[in-house]
Amino acid sequence: MSNQDKKINLDIRKNRPQTLAAAFGGLMEIFGVRSSDADLAKNWKNIVSSDIYNIANVVAVKKTKNGKFNIVLRPISPAFALELSYKINDCKSQINKYYGHDAVAKITIRK
Repeated sequence: MSNQDKKINLDIRKNRPQTLAAAFGGLMEIFGVRSSDADLAKNWKNIVSSDIYNIANVVAVKKTKNGKFNIVLRPISPAFALELSYKINDCKSQINKYYGHDAVAKITIRK
């Protein structure tokens, strides 16, 4: 499917202002590029499995100098912190699969 086949409605205005990262993340999605941290936060539900999505939220994503991501996750409840720590490797592999390369440098859990 080419980019010309997609219907893009540029007349829709958001109710609240967007950050530049969110706006560029949307543009990158239109062109099929997956390299932004906004893309990771926006598509968190689609990237990781439902068992990870249901217990953790993305708090911060920072891109390092070598182009990899340092991701900070916060469990929904402190009780899920241990379970989330067991699923970090699965989470990392799912994110790397989404981006198509070794994109994650480190995942940190913040309670």
